[in-house]
Amino acid sequence: MNQAAESDLVERLLDGEHRALARVITKIESRAPGYRDIISDIHSHTGHASVVGVTGSPGAGKSTLVDKLAKFYRDRGETVGVIAVDPSSPYTGGAVLGDRIRMASNVGDMDVFFRSMSARGQLGGLSTATSDAVKALDAFGKDRIIIETVGAGQNEVDVVKTADTVVVLVQPGSGDDVQMLKAGILEIGDVFVVNKADMAGASRTVAELEEMIHLRDDPRANLDTGHHGHDAFDDDHGSETDTDGTDEATDADSEPPSWTPQVVETVATQGEGIETLVDTLDDHYTYLTDSGELDEKARQRAAEEIRQLLRSDVGELLERELDAQGGVDDFAAAVVEKETDPYAVTEEVLEPLRDCLGDRDD
Repeated sequence: MNQAAESDLVERLLDGEHRALARVITKIESRAPGYRDIISDIHSHTGHASVVGVTGSPGAGKSTLVDKLAKFYRDRGETVGVIAVDPSSPYTGGAVLGDRIRMASNVGDMDVFFRSMSARGQLGGLSTATSDAVKALDAFGKDRIIIETVGAGQNEVDVVKTADTVVVLVQPGSGDDVQMLKAGILEIGDVFVVNKADMAGASRTVAELEEMIHLRDDPRANLDTGHHGHDAFDDDHGSETDTDGTDEATDADSEPPSWTPQVVETVATQGEGIETLVDTLDDHYTYLTDSGELDEKARQRAAEEIRQLLRSDVGELLERELDAQGGVDDFAAAVVEKETDPYAVTEEVLEPLRDCLGDRDD
């Protein structure tokens, strides 16, 4: 695609043309020539949507919950974009589940844009294209963007890099899930949802989660497994959040507000608890805005994206240099024969790059 065609595609996306949006995301996912120029062109139009990441183990009901969330947002007049990151096919690299029908409540609604993307084996279930797809949806004008991750039991830490708020789903009575949370995913959750809360064991799961949250925030805390309600948004001097989401400080010189992860019970198939969940998500976004954490998250994402792109591009440059010097197989054979060693090979391959970077000091 030439530059004029790319500019036309970007213009149509910014004008709200769904076909242009779909084409841009396809280019992003396939890393087609020119996709970086497209992302550069739309970058200045991003930063308006709120982004929620939804993760959890298979069977927790993520897809149903996302469907109900999207419907709730639509009912109050907001537009929604959903990116579902699916397992990769070992043969094609594409999404195994493809464009599955799972947004049953929103079929035919053009203001809900659903896209299934391949995880491509990425740790944490997010493809490297996901953050760029979020930018495309943001620039398009979506008010809410929801990312549903694979949730195959691994730590879904990549969600943090893309989402403003991370929602972790847990099934009632699933001790293994709670143990899995202890392994690391507890650290990334802003809101925990015990879905299928009409099942036996829901109350115990809620209590276990709230216990773990207390232990995370203060290992010495007296464990209190009562519900937090909307009192999670507070500061170090004892302020609490009113029902309207505002922070009522007891000390004029109090520290900035902090956030205690909330536990919400839902029965997504029936739409129960969705309003409470949305209120909690709104509370968290208010906290992010008022505390300055939203801007800090944006800076962290930008820094990580720069590092990731540099690692990727420099890696490709080094692969080409490796090939130019005979290829990795020849180097490996020389290492096995003790003619050289991996450190010496690395220095030899890196030398041209070091020389180029060193020129700046002259």
